[in-house]
Amino acid sequence: MALLIFLVMQGLKMYTRHGEANPVPDFTGLTLNEARETAKQHDLNLQIIDSLYANDFAPGAVVDQVPEKNHRVKTNRTVFITINSTGSEMVSLPRLTNISFRQAQVLVENSGLEIGQISYKPSEYNDLVLNVQIDSVDVLAGDKLAKGASIDLVVGRTQGNMDTPLPDITGLTIEQADQALTNAMLNTGVLIYDESILSQQDSVNAIVWQQRPSPKITGNVNLGSSVDLWVTVDQLKIEDAMQQDF
Repeated sequence: MALLIFLVMQGLKMYTRHGEANPVPDFTGLTLNEARETAKQHDLNLQIIDSLYANDFAPGAVVDQVPEKNHRVKTNRTVFITINSTGSEMVSLPRLTNISFRQAQVLVENSGLEIGQISYKPSEYNDLVLNVQIDSVDVLAGDKLAKGASIDLVVGRTQGNMDTPLPDITGLTIEQADQALTNAMLNTGVLIYDESILSQQDSVNAIVWQQRPSPKITGNVNLGSSVDLWVTVDQLKIEDAMQQDF
């Protein structure tokens, strides 16, 4: 009887491959075909359980997995994956007309959209959004737009109140400069990268070291005017520009 029990237990261990487990590979970032090939090489199965939209992953790429990478599992285990949607996430355009520019700015940011160009036309109401456009074509509240899309605003302005102080944006990143200009109801003009910008990461980290028009020369500018920006990652150039500001 003892021998029979021992043989049965050994047989069960062999059948279930007791104690044998291998780490799960990292599937995130792989295309579906690449993930399937990787799973095959590791004697694993794949099953798609969901899809979502993520800006930092390529369309169709794996964005999540269960079990996680390096978790030890037996062969033929199923790994459940979530893939990135092949289409852009769509959002509804909120109602932006007949409200103040500041209110519209908050609604645009909360909806996942971005403000592009700001233009002005005479109106009896100051800072009231009159039209919302993409490529000079009006878009209406409720229209579906790709998340992150840029929309242009036409803002009303009473006569005799058409200028604004020009902000000094030297020392800011491009993103910060865009926001500062939008807050001042101005537009970002031409972006001029110097020779220090060599990669995509450089362009993300770039700092404004010169602007035109310059606040040292020009106090006020017309609302909706464009401001050209010179950017760099050269620390000496940035420090020199900041010292000149003082």
